[in-house]
Amino acid sequence: MSLSSADVKRVAHLARIEVSDAEAEATLAKLSGILGMIEQMQAVDTSGITPMSHAQDLVQRLREDVVTETNQRELFQSIAPLIGNGSTEPATENGLYLVPKVIE
Repeated sequence: MSLSSADVKRVAHLARIEVSDAEAEATLAKLSGILGMIEQMQAVDTSGITPMSHAQDLVQRLREDVVTETNQRELFQSIAPLIGNGSTEPATENGLYLVPKVIE
């Protein structure tokens, strides 16, 4: 795929980037090199190659999926802030924390 300086300026205009003629020529040279490399990569026959998730054949070390902490929900909810208005009850209901209603 060949690009022209007009193509570079058009893309720069769409991106709202001001590009001088010298910058357009320099960018054209860089983009032409990138597109040439992509064409070379696409020319390689990869029909017998299986896709990989990583360039190296790495395996993550996984740990056992076991519970390491006990359920402390009741402890955490017992120290929740108080409802207010002189009440001594924590601001929780059905296992959830109660927060003030915020209306914007």
